[in-house]
Amino acid sequence: MSYNFKEEMNKPERLAPGHRMCAGCGGTIAVRAVLRALHEGDKAVIGNATGCLEVSTFMYPYTAYEDSYIHNAFENAGATMGGVETAYKVLKRKGKIDDTYKFITFGGDGGTYDIGLQSLSGAMERNHDFVYVCYDNGAYMNTGIQRSSATPMYADTTTTPVGSESNGKMQNRKDLASIIAAHDVPYVAQTTFLNNFKDLHTKAEKAIYTEGACFLNIMAPCPRGWRYPTEDIMEICKLGVETCYWPLFEVDHGKWILNYEPKKKLPIEDFLRPQGRFKHLFKKGNEDLLVQFQEEVDRRWEELQYRCAQ
Repeated sequence: MSYNFKEEMNKPERLAPGHRMCAGCGGTIAVRAVLRALHEGDKAVIGNATGCLEVSTFMYPYTAYEDSYIHNAFENAGATMGGVETAYKVLKRKGKIDDTYKFITFGGDGGTYDIGLQSLSGAMERNHDFVYVCYDNGAYMNTGIQRSSATPMYADTTTTPVGSESNGKMQNRKDLASIIAAHDVPYVAQTTFLNNFKDLHTKAEKAIYTEGACFLNIMAPCPRGWRYPTEDIMEICKLGVETCYWPLFEVDHGKWILNYEPKKKLPIEDFLRPQGRFKHLFKKGNEDLLVQFQEEVDRRWEELQYRCAQ
C-alpha cells in the first residue's frame, strides 16, 4: 500500500499535548505513531497497563487520550480489552452500536513481558480482535529503572547494579515477539522509530485492520534509563536496527518476513557505547563480555534469518 506520509504524519493527534511524559520519551512517540494509523472516522478504545505511560497520561478524571480510555492494573490489560471487544461484538450484533471501533492496548515491558504475560497470552490464544502494543524501554522505568525480562544482558539497573561483584544483568532478554508468534495469532511485528516512521506506520495499520489478535513490539528508548542524550533517540533506534540487536520483522498469518537487512551489519559496540547503562563493558578487562553480547546477537539474527527463509 502506498502512502502520502506527509499527510499521514499530519493527521490530528489522538494523544493530546500537556501530558507528563519525559521529554524525548520513546513511549509517547510509539503511542502517537500507532494511533496515527487509525483511519479517519474510526473510533478507538484504548487500554493501558500501569506504567510510565499510564501515570503520565491519566490522572482521574482527566486523560490525554482523545478516544475512550481504560486504565488497567499491571496484570490484566489483555483480559480487560478482550472483554471490551467481546461486549462490542454483542452490542453490534444486537444493533445497539453502529460506529466502527478498534481496540488497542498499550503496555510497557514490565506490564507485558512480565506481570501481564499470563493475561496477554490468554487474550492472544482466544484470538480477540484487538492490538496489544508493547512500548519496550527495557526496564521498569516508572518505579526506578529496575530490570525486567526485556532488559538486555549486562545492563546496569537499580536491581542489577554494576560493581565489584556484578557486571549488571546476567540473563539474556526474553524474545517476546517469538513467544506471541507461537500463539498462532494472525499478526505479530517488531519495529521502532526510523526515518519517516514508514515501517512503524505500515505495521500499526496492518495490525489494527487485521481481524483477530495482533501484537506490536516497539523498541521505545528511555533517555533516563538508558542514559543517552535525549536528542539522540533516532540515532539509538537506527543503531539498534543496523547492529541487528533489534531486527525489523513480521509474522503474517504464520509467515515470517524479514523487513530489513543491513547492507553492512554493524558491531554491537556501536549500539552499546552511546548508552551509559553499558559503559562498564568498555573498561579494560571486560572485552569478553562484549564478545558474549555479540555472540548472542548473532545467534538470534541467524535464527531469524533461517525462520524468514523457510
